[in-house]
Amino acid sequence: MNSALRALIDKIVPANPFYTAKLNGLDSVPFTTKQELIEDQLNNPPFGTNLTYPVDRYTRFCQTSATTGRPMRWLDTPESWNWMLGNWDRVYEAAGVTASDRIFFAFSFGPFLGFWTAFDAAARLGCLCIPGGGMRSAARLRVMLDTKATVLCCTPTYAIHLAEAAAAEQIDMNEMCVRAILVAGEPGGSIPGTRARIEKLWPGARVVDHHGMSEVGPVSYGCPSRPGVLHIIESSYIAEVVDPRSGLTLGPGSSGELVLTSLGRIGSPLLRYRTGDLVQAAQPGVCECGSKDMALEGGILGRTDDMVVVRGVNVYPGAVEDVVRKVSGIAEYQVRISVERSLVELHLDAEPEPGHRADADLVHRLETALRDALALRIPVNIVEPGTLPRFEMKAKRWVRI
Repeated sequence: MNSALRALIDKIVPANPFYTAKLNGLDSVPFTTKQELIEDQLNNPPFGTNLTYPVDRYTRFCQTSATTGRPMRWLDTPESWNWMLGNWDRVYEAAGVTASDRIFFAFSFGPFLGFWTAFDAAARLGCLCIPGGGMRSAARLRVMLDTKATVLCCTPTYAIHLAEAAAAEQIDMNEMCVRAILVAGEPGGSIPGTRARIEKLWPGARVVDHHGMSEVGPVSYGCPSRPGVLHIIESSYIAEVVDPRSGLTLGPGSSGELVLTSLGRIGSPLLRYRTGDLVQAAQPGVCECGSKDMALEGGILGRTDDMVVVRGVNVYPGAVEDVVRKVSGIAEYQVRISVERSLVELHLDAEPEPGHRADADLVHRLETALRDALALRIPVNIVEPGTLPRFEMKAKRWVRI
């Protein structure tokens, strides 16, 4: 057993009821799944039994976004919170953020953990922290202009939407002082097409990816030398890559599901947690940036429950996103999933940018790009500008009909 994992178990057993029961009599550590945690909270409301201390020791409450089911509630002690802020320090350091930066947080502050840890860590670093909650996009843009914000934190989708709003409000993006855009919450920052699209819309800004989970904390930072690569903060996490079906551990360089053990969140720990994130782990070694931390090629490639099999081809949302963002003239899109005669079919609705409403070749270009990249024919339908939804948080572009 890993010595760091053994030390963690010694700290939480027998104080933590959830893991004391789970590890009882076992020589090895089994996986922890999201469904286990949800059922534990349903059976032991409101917070479940994965608590190492009495509830009065905890000072922070957060809740998952529930994109894949029932939300989970999560409590943190001051010590666990500070550990997560330390992980954010690494994210900011890799992104080149310093105390002289002015960071605009373009989201409404709810119970989602990522907002609060990012904000608190930036304030502790000495940055000027500018909250953007309770504002429309146009108002956020004007605050960013007025305050000369140098860093923007948001989802990849919302970075694109803000640029659209700037065009509608006749705000010149060249007047912005933003030099770095830290994105998370969904794949995008490590997808070449999406990254290039954002950087084109935000002149002079560099997109930096990052990922984390409410139940685990801030996990990775964008490689300073290789765009599209995420490094796991291995001083804080034990990372494994396993076969999503068998659960068997895969060797270096393999693609599979990311499994994480959080080493410093003692108050509400997770041991060998199946994240559901699909990754491609690079061969171990020293990266160009000097880091020895595990490198994930292409960042988060998708989710284990996201893949759709269409006529024998495995299709991931990230692959479609990359194609769409590389085709000029598309403002937004949505993928409709249907079952026709027991076969899964995809149809894509594309909303053109204002200057491309009369672009008769747009459908052909996008269908050709999708066929070339995926070896599939995916019919494209052009919809009126402003038809498709816009997202501040995680985008939900794939819908089943």
